[in-house]
Amino acid sequence: MKQVKLSPSILAADFARLGEQIEEALAAGAEYIHVDVMDGHFVPNITIGPPVVAKIRPFIQSAGAVMDVHLMIENPGDYVAAFADAGADIITVHVEAAPHLHRVIQAIHETGAKAGVTLNPATPLVTLEEILPDVELVLIMSVNPGFGGQSYIPASTDKIRRLRAMLDAIGSTADLEVDGGIKPDNVAEVVAAGADVIVAGSAIFNRKQSVAANIAAFRAAIA
Repeated sequence: MKQVKLSPSILAADFARLGEQIEEALAAGAEYIHVDVMDGHFVPNITIGPPVVAKIRPFIQSAGAVMDVHLMIENPGDYVAAFADAGADIITVHVEAAPHLHRVIQAIHETGAKAGVTLNPATPLVTLEEILPDVELVLIMSVNPGFGGQSYIPASTDKIRRLRAMLDAIGSTADLEVDGGIKPDNVAEVVAAGADVIVAGSAIFNRKQSVAANIAAFRAAIA
């Protein structure tokens, strides 16, 4: 299996110190920074848009890290170019929000970004079968998207395992990313099931201990 990468989600960061918190995560060894984009329609919350993505791009680029943008929005194809221009390295869209999914994935690739696809916890993996050969990342949501700090849905582990088998069966090198309720005490289970990119928000950005200490706890649990 590929080396496991960490993608701290800035959804849980202190936005008054956003640049500083991103730098802390990157200095502690995070390979990706996860940006959750929500529109208040596809999910019941509103977060950020391309202007904020453009402002944090220099922090991520200077560290040689990857900006991992997850579009939890309706009509994602309308915004692909704007997020790519703002600096997204990977743009992930929901199968539920993109009835013309191949077209949206093609539009992402045309910008030069890598393309990812994801699905909500109750959406079956069969909806991804036709698009798997065309993407560089597949994201399993292990909570219902919209808010940070939720608990991991236990059935996600089997779903991760089945997706890993699907990717291996077609010889895909796509990242298998998992997002939602992952903490040091359950990350080993998620990795054992086949994940190689771990998204964590409140387990990394919190007041209990430093960002570096939280990332170190993840690394120790994975090891």
